[in-house]
Amino acid sequence: MPQPPRLELLTPEEMGRADALAIAGGIPGFRLMQAAGRAVARAALRRFRPARTLVLAGPGNNGGDGYVAARLLEAAGWPVAVAALAPPRAGGDAALAAAAWRGPVLEFGPAEAARAGLVIDAVFGAGLAREVDGIVAETLRAVRAPLLAVDVPSGLDGATGQVRGHAPRAAVTVTFFRRKPGHLLLPGRELCGEVVLADIGLPDAVLDQVRPRTLRNAPGPWRPPVFGAESHKYSHGHLTILGGGQMTGAARLAAGAAHRVGAGLVTILAPDPASAALYRAGDPGTIVSEAGLEALLADARRRAWLIGPGLPGDATTRAALRRILETGRQVVADAGALTACAGAPYALRGAAVLTPHAGEFARVFGPPGADRLAAARAGAAATGAVLLLKGADTVIAAPDGRAAINDNAPPSLATGGTGDVLAGTIAALLCQGMPPFEAACCGAWLQGEAARRHGPGLVAEDLITLLPSAMEFARIN
Repeated sequence: MPQPPRLELLTPEEMGRADALAIAGGIPGFRLMQAAGRAVARAALRRFRPARTLVLAGPGNNGGDGYVAARLLEAAGWPVAVAALAPPRAGGDAALAAAAWRGPVLEFGPAEAARAGLVIDAVFGAGLAREVDGIVAETLRAVRAPLLAVDVPSGLDGATGQVRGHAPRAAVTVTFFRRKPGHLLLPGRELCGEVVLADIGLPDAVLDQVRPRTLRNAPGPWRPPVFGAESHKYSHGHLTILGGGQMTGAARLAAGAAHRVGAGLVTILAPDPASAALYRAGDPGTIVSEAGLEALLADARRRAWLIGPGLPGDATTRAALRRILETGRQVVADAGALTACAGAPYALRGAAVLTPHAGEFARVFGPPGADRLAAARAGAAATGAVLLLKGADTVIAAPDGRAAINDNAPPSLATGGTGDVLAGTIAALLCQGMPPFEAACCGAWLQGEAARRHGPGLVAEDLITLLPSAMEFARIN
């Protein structure tokens, strides 16, 4: 029977609380450690041939997991040795695991690490609070063989995905109960290699008390809209896009995506007759209007608006944004609309969704820094809008503190126009009635899935034709 997806992401602090709740509920900590070590040994047995294996063990519970794995691999006939950075604290679970190890103990250092055919990194876990340097960094740098990391590669911050001093590149990382944000955020995602999520016996019920606020973005918490036989174009919503006079392709890409993901009607508001002629030369299903902003705002059926793709980041764009926001419409602000609010996040209050890349985020809020998750949450709280911070590790944050990390975007999405497609997709989902956070999560995931289906050589136009099949996949999986 297929297992439900375990999408919750736990910070190291939340994972510590989950462990403590399980132990308080009657599950011995040593039993959890034995299960974790067993999962590490199982991962090694399934992925590698028997080789001269060195377990680098730290003094904490991460090291305890390593001692258990060493004992099980030795019992399976593997040549295993342990190199301990320091002895575990007396009386703790890790000390019990170390006492059960009867095999060779080697000096912790670069020489032994360089000779190993497989290295199990059980030095430090996801909650490391200091820089990795000195003998630990030297030893990890000396590794030439495949490395299997316990929880995270030592030196990787499980909360942010950033490196504290030095962290090795693992072939496989075995983590427990739930992933950490650092497994998905860059550069952590690349350093972890294949991530194996192991069940070690923690009950899911502890999540009711931990109450994690971060998810791995995937269908389940949201689904694309589904309409019945009585639905019509107005029930699917009418999206209005403010078109620019120079970069007309941006609004056309957004409109094309909006059509494909189900918007009932899509209008591009052209700034002048010459631009209108260019827009009319595109998709015949898109309405092109020259009526002016006030005339279109008078139509209450136009409940969702997209402003920014192809627009200059100037006072005119900012004034148009302010006028639309005054009417209480659902607004997606992207590109030029964000730049027009440089240094003035208050000007974006009232928007439903903001879709900045790192440069646009920096213009509005200041540099996001190393902790993209915290930066996105702060931006959402400051504006009252859902904020989607674009990148290979896109973060979606809601003003109430909820967040999701999207990790399905292939490198082929790094091409011009894909942001316009994303903005149009999210705006179309909004006008079909999806709440802003769910619409942003859905749009980001659909874009990644559509790009995956295409493969190499992707251009933004290709995404549009693949969005419907990505939506159908999201509905049934």
